[in-house]
Amino acid sequence: MPQMMPLNWLILFFYTISVFLMFNIINYFNYNYSIKNNNYSKKLIKYNWKW
Repeated sequence: MPQMMPLNWLILFFYTISVFLMFNIINYFNYNYSIKNNNYSKKLIKYNWKW
């Protein structure tokens, strides 16, 4: 039935778009960012007391 082919292409298009979006969303929320705390560390001041 050639009349049904546009519907089939639309379903296939929406399916591929939804799979692509789901893949990107899962990868975006699954990635772990490493936070560097070097800039926020306390400054250590060493005093050399000579009595």
